[in-house]
Amino acid sequence: MERTAVAGSIGVTPKAVGKIREAFARQGVSGGGLRLGVLGGGCSGLSYQFKYDAQARPTDQVFEFDGIQVFVDPKSMLYLDGMTLDYKESLLYSGFAFDNPNASKSCGCGTSFSA
Repeated sequence: MERTAVAGSIGVTPKAVGKIREAFARQGVSGGGLRLGVLGGGCSGLSYQFKYDAQARPTDQVFEFDGIQVFVDPKSMLYLDGMTLDYKESLLYSGFAFDNPNASKSCGCGTSFSA
């Protein structure tokens, strides 16, 4: 997996950056960034949070990838450290994919994991 856009301990591939930029443009979003987080729940115990946020919180770690800001809260960072966000396209699936070395198992949908 290509990890050319890496800042700190979270990676976002160039393809994912492009898709995030497209999504923000479709929604008319300017400023702010993408919030990545972890919430309790999902098939495997934890699920990824992935949404637009107007601004970072004071305790967030803020990463920047080619003009796209990514906000991660301290508790989520424990589970996301070393993770790479990618965008994959195939005949059966198109969407964001999380390559998380901290996940000991994940479900078939790819949005839930256990650490």
